[in-house]
Amino acid sequence: MHASLHPILSDEQVAALEVLTGAPRVILTGHVRPDGDCIGAQAALSRLLQARGQTVHILNPDLPETRYSYLSNDVTYGADEGQALPEHDLIVLLDCSELSRTGSLAERFEASDAQKVIVDHHVLPDVMWWDAAFHDQTASSTGLLVARIAAAIGQELDTLSARGVFTSMVTDTGWFKYSNTDAETLGLASELVRLGVDPSEMFQAIYQHQPDHHPRSVGRLLSGVRYECGGRLALLPLPLGTDGRPQVVDTDDALDLVRSVENVEVVLLVRQVTSNLCKLSARSKTTFNVNSLAQQFGGGGHVKASGAAIEGNVTEVCQQLVAAVDSMWEAVDA
Repeated sequence: MHASLHPILSDEQVAALEVLTGAPRVILTGHVRPDGDCIGAQAALSRLLQARGQTVHILNPDLPETRYSYLSNDVTYGADEGQALPEHDLIVLLDCSELSRTGSLAERFEASDAQKVIVDHHVLPDVMWWDAAFHDQTASSTGLLVARIAAAIGQELDTLSARGVFTSMVTDTGWFKYSNTDAETLGLASELVRLGVDPSEMFQAIYQHQPDHHPRSVGRLLSGVRYECGGRLALLPLPLGTDGRPQVVDTDDALDLVRSVENVEVVLLVRQVTSNLCKLSARSKTTFNVNSLAQQFGGGGHVKASGAAIEGNVTEVCQQLVAAVDSMWEAVDA
């Protein structure tokens, strides 16, 4: 394993390792609509624990997107259908640190007497409910934390685990172009290629398998862009479709394109999902803290990438967000 992946672990991380490796039966879970970081980290950690003789079940609120079939063809990702939880001694949350993020599974997880561990790089909630945490807010991805776990227990990643960690890193760093890309991340990427990861093949699988309507749907979304706060804020409202249902658009391409505008510092995508609920995706390319913004609306995430679920229709929510961003800038500029 690459030399940079032998960090000095905190007492908290050592304690988390003991719990992770000592449980015979483990459930790995994550947030609703699990992204590349979540399922990539789950793939890698499941292989590590299984190699130690532990029984592992992955159970998420939703199935992975089809673009990640190169993982799901070899890793069994369960999705919640209201079933009883598999027999378990430990529940591990990856890429989130609040049980509520597990959606319909949250009530069953909370009722379980099993120990609970988080493996995450997001800002932690104020109330500590877990038994142990392998956490580092400075890590570029949850998958990178799993690679650190492998190094700490002296276990090399196999090819599938390497693909999982690589998936985590490239989806959370924007293929190494976001500010969370650091020397540890790039060093690990080199090691993963040595272990059999083909970057070109992975890029094609993740980013070049869009349906033929993708360009038109992104175009419609981009046509509604609004610039606020003197052009520093770009707003992308996505109302319900003409059939009254939420519009399904892969929004990453739109977010990246709008963020490329020179004067834009913050991009907010507001997607209406019901008549009185919107989902916020917030991105920053400067020092503006979108995590603080999201927290004002009950959400959270990273300093430069956060989200929230906000009550109201898209017009009302956009007005609230613009006012909040304007107030935050006024406080900084004062």
